[in-house]
Amino acid sequence: MIEVDKLTRIYQTGSNRQVVFDALTFGVEKGETVALLGASGSGKTTLLNLISGIDTPDAGQVLLDGVDVHALGEPDRTLLRRRQIGFVFQFFNLIPTLTAGENVALPLELLGSDDHTARERADALLGQVGLGGLGMRYPETLSGGEQQRAAIARALVHEPAVLLADEPTGNLDEDTGRLIIDLLTDLARQQGTTLLLVTHSMQVAQAADRVLRLSHGRVEAVTVP
Repeated sequence: MIEVDKLTRIYQTGSNRQVVFDALTFGVEKGETVALLGASGSGKTTLLNLISGIDTPDAGQVLLDGVDVHALGEPDRTLLRRRQIGFVFQFFNLIPTLTAGENVALPLELLGSDDHTARERADALLGQVGLGGLGMRYPETLSGGEQQRAAIARALVHEPAVLLADEPTGNLDEDTGRLIIDLLTDLARQQGTTLLLVTHSMQVAQAADRVLRLSHGRVEAVTVP
C-alpha cells in the first residue's frame, strides 16, 4: 500500500546542507500496522509529509496503492489526501469553533456528503471511540484523551486506505496514551486501513504488526522484545 523508493530529501540553508534522507526505501503492506521509531529530529514528520504529498522530495518516489504521489499536480494530491489518507496528530488539531461532531463530519462534507449523512456517520464513529453523546461539545470542553479520540474518529470517518499517525500519544499521560493506541490500532484493523504510526516510544511501537527504526536517514527492522 505504501512504497517508498530511494527517497531523498535535503534542506539547504545558505551554506548549511542537511541530508534528511538519502535513497530511503521501505514498504508497508495493505492492512498492515507499522510503527516507525525515531528520536526527535530524525525526520519522522518530514517522512509523513513526503508520503502524503505535503512536502516534495529531491529524488525518489512515494507510491500509495500504486499511485506515484509526486507525479500528481497539487489539486490531485489534495484530492488524494481527502479521499485516501487520514491523519492523527500529537496536538489533536481539532477546529476550536466546531463541535466534536462537526469536526468528525468535516472530511465527509469536503468529499461532498450531505450534512445529514455526514453527521450520522460522525455520530456513529464518536460512539465507537467512546464519545457517544458528546458530539455537541466543543474541543476546549473535552479532556486531552477525549480530544484525541475525536481526532481518531475524524481521521477514520471517510474510511481512508492509509492512516498516518504522528506521535499520537505525545501530548497524553501514559495510561491515556495506552488506551488511545489500543483504540487507534483496533479501529484501523477493523476498517482494513493501513496504519503508519510514528513514535519515539518502544512501548507504543509494540502495538504494531511490525516495527522499523529511522536513524541517520535509514530504516531498519527492529525485533520487538
